[in-house]
Amino acid sequence: MSLKNAKKVDTNRYELEVVIDGEKFREALTGVMRRESKKITVPGFRKGKAPLSFIEKYYGAEAFFEETLNTLYGAALQEAANEAGVEIVDDKMDFDLVSISKEDGVDFKVTLTVVPEIEIGEYKGLSQERVKVSVTAAEVNESVKAMAERNARMVAVEDRAAQKDDTTVIDFDGYVDDKAFEGGKGESYTLVLGSGQFIPGFEDQIIGHNAGDEFDVNVTFPTDYHAADLAGKEAVFKVKLHEIKKRELPEIDDEFAKDVSEFDTLKELKADLKKKALERKQKAAEDEAETKLMDQIVESIKGEIPEAMYENRVKQNLQDLDYRLQSQGMSLENYIKYTGATIEEISKTYRPQAEKQVKMRLALEKIVKLENITVEDADVDKKYEEMAEQYSIPVEQVKAAVPAAELKKDIAVEKALDLVKSTAVITDVEAEAKEEKKPAAKKTTTSTAKKTTTAKKAEGETAEKKPAAKKTTAKKAEGEAEQKPAAKKTTASSAKKTTKKTEE
Repeated sequence: MSLKNAKKVDTNRYELEVVIDGEKFREALTGVMRRESKKITVPGFRKGKAPLSFIEKYYGAEAFFEETLNTLYGAALQEAANEAGVEIVDDKMDFDLVSISKEDGVDFKVTLTVVPEIEIGEYKGLSQERVKVSVTAAEVNESVKAMAERNARMVAVEDRAAQKDDTTVIDFDGYVDDKAFEGGKGESYTLVLGSGQFIPGFEDQIIGHNAGDEFDVNVTFPTDYHAADLAGKEAVFKVKLHEIKKRELPEIDDEFAKDVSEFDTLKELKADLKKKALERKQKAAEDEAETKLMDQIVESIKGEIPEAMYENRVKQNLQDLDYRLQSQGMSLENYIKYTGATIEEISKTYRPQAEKQVKMRLALEKIVKLENITVEDADVDKKYEEMAEQYSIPVEQVKAAVPAAELKKDIAVEKALDLVKSTAVITDVEAEAKEEKKPAAKKTTTSTAKKTTTAKKAEGETAEKKPAAKKTTAKKAEGEAEQKPAAKKTTASSAKKTTKKTEE
């Protein structure tokens, strides 16, 4: 297989002429005929038992050309693209079969979209401000308080009526026009008063009652309630209050520190919390400065970027969202149902992020070329080991999932980013001074421009259905990974036609 000719036919569009020699084609043809022979019946032979020579004579070798070309096409096209020094963007291609025969092999042309050649401005010695960070005693105390909240215990309340923030256990049975309705009944249901889980007015009417009380709760469903048959209607809930509980916080002292950490004193615990909080803030400040540096380079890009690259990036972000949701026991399909959004609407929200991710990657890859950045095999091996440790899987499993060639590109991009940061002039400024200049921009980390496509641990979201509760929407989640589109495998039917457009 080899590249016969490559020529640019339009902006980001190339025509590649690819040749598969006769020997390679005949070898693949024999393999296809041997595989297909198991399904073929030839007069005088049992099914699958006819010699290849008889099958070829009976059906003709041409009958197997299509499948043979299918088996060779993807690798041949990728090899030709590598020889031409271009990267294929998507699988929307124009295919033209020049010739095909058992003796001479295959000659075909493909017109496809490639990664663009771009120009960038200055990327060394850029100036950027970085916010000075600190951690106050109040912030540390808030962290300690949060730990106490997480370690609070529930205790029964027997000497008073229910109050806001109490946890109650209730039975309820709802009626509209003296008729019970679906979803209006629950037994031993745990409800935190003031949480807003139920429709307005419901929780307020439990406040003031004692454990063991039975009473009516009168409410009116909101006019925009998700169940149309209940929207705007008055309802009566017959409620029995079984239990009242409150959260009891532990005493914050040295004993508390021993119980919740590896430290013996509260002072040591607070020192550790302060240290970790400072590290997080410093990392956030570094990320923000890094992002602003890349923003300067992205804004200097000159060149026409194919729409397909943005579309591919949006699709990848949606796949990442799906993976994260699956890790939490939910599918993207169910997420869409819970949020009430369409896949088109979610895709639209990802578009700005996708554009920035694509541009950042292109800019860093350009720096790799301009600086002749290389990656050694030792760098690749080290990265494989880091990934295996990060995801707690065998290194061989990582190697099977992430091709070395792709990992080399990602490492080169990381080195390009390190070059930008190491040559930048960073000025530390007080947070107040920075905010006086302009509002803080929404953070977008450059890790989206340099990470390879791997399984990633992330937090997902779940939605819980509650009877007679307000309709809630799940948060939109974001993800990031880089994926190179593979060339779409053509069919032999398309190979037999001239100028056949292959659509995804």
